[in-house]
Amino acid sequence: MEREHRVPLTAEAVALLAALLRFEDNPLVFPAPRGGEISDMTLSSTMKRLHAGDVAEGGKGFIDRVSKRPAVPHGLRSTFRDWVAEETHFPGDMAEVALAHKVGNAVETSYRRGDMVEKRRAMMTAWAEYLTGKDRAGAEIVRIA
Repeated sequence: MEREHRVPLTAEAVALLAALLRFEDNPLVFPAPRGGEISDMTLSSTMKRLHAGDVAEGGKGFIDRVSKRPAVPHGLRSTFRDWVAEETHFPGDMAEVALAHKVGNAVETSYRRGDMVEKRRAMMTAWAEYLTGKDRAGAEIVRIA
C-alpha cells in the first residue's frame, strides 16, 4: 500500500514470534529458505498441501462453503472480515483499516490521520480469543446428529 501499516499484536502472536527460529543477519520474520522474502505462493502451496493431506487421511479437506473450492490464503482475510461483520459490534471501517484497505473517499482520507491502533488492539484480542476458543469458555457444546 506504500504507507505505514501498524499491527497491534496479541499475546499469542508475540509468543509465536518469540518462538520462531531466527536467521543471523536476516531481519525478516518469515524469510525464504534461500534468502529474501517468501513468495506469495509459499502460503498458497502450504495450504494446498494441508488440504491434500487432510483428504488423504479421509477428511473433507478445507473447502470454501461458497465457492466449493479448496481454501486459499486470501480466504483467511475474508474470514476475519466476515467475523467482524457477523459476530461483533466492531465498526466495519476498523476492520478495513486492520486489513490495510483504504477507507472513505478522497476528502475523508485526506482528513483521516489516525489508524485506530488502540481500538484495533481490542478487536485483534477478540479475534485471537475467537480463534483459540477462549470467547466460548464454559459454553455448552451440543452435538447435532
